[in-house]
Amino acid sequence: MQEEVQVSVIMPAYNAEQYIAAAIESVLSQEVSLELLVIDDCSADHTAEIVESYADGTNVILLRNEQNQGVAESRNRGIRRASGKYVAFLDADDWWAQGKLKAQCRLLEQSGRVLCCTGRELMNPDGTSQGKIIGVPEKITYSMLLKTNSIPCSSVVMKTEAAREFYMCHDELHEDYILWLQVLSEYGPACGLNEPLLKSRMSRGGKSRNKLKSAKMQFGVYRYMGFGTLRSCYYFLMYMFHGVLKYL
Repeated sequence: MQEEVQVSVIMPAYNAEQYIAAAIESVLSQEVSLELLVIDDCSADHTAEIVESYADGTNVILLRNEQNQGVAESRNRGIRRASGKYVAFLDADDWWAQGKLKAQCRLLEQSGRVLCCTGRELMNPDGTSQGKIIGVPEKITYSMLLKTNSIPCSSVVMKTEAAREFYMCHDELHEDYILWLQVLSEYGPACGLNEPLLKSRMSRGGKSRNKLKSAKMQFGVYRYMGFGTLRSCYYFLMYMFHGVLKYL
């Protein structure tokens, strides 16, 4: 009998031929039963061909979008398709340290939480370290998360049933941040594993690289969550304060 899948890894990909092999290899090195769902969002390069060289229909599965859907809906397709107890998210230009998923699954089982994240090491586009590690608190509450998004998307492991309750939305905002807020509001605090098990490539053109655009998106999240102007401004000031501290 086929081993039961513990973690469904969801990897959206768009023109990711330069980095995706490293991301896939880091998933396949994890010491848990998993499936990797790569959602190719109409790439114009050789992304799909690279994924197909790994695809076996069981552990590595290539899903092709017929039209460009954006990262939120691509991840949602993976969430809908997932067969594991947990889903994990990994962007195609990031990668994981060995043992990451095993440690997070253990922590989720011990804590009874529905969402777990890890610290990250910032990497240059060529894969060399920037020498900067950003940690995470061991407990992340909804109130804490409103003041700063301390949950890196590519580090998250969460219960599949919780992800399916909300899914991701609004690519023009921080679609992952909205999901974390909704999940913590419903299920309580997330747990953090304060080790740099995520290697986060600071690729050119990423959302987080354009600080002005990212700030506008952050304010938009508060408004989307139903906060009035004053409350949104308060949390936005907290976001800016913590943002400065994060990268010092």
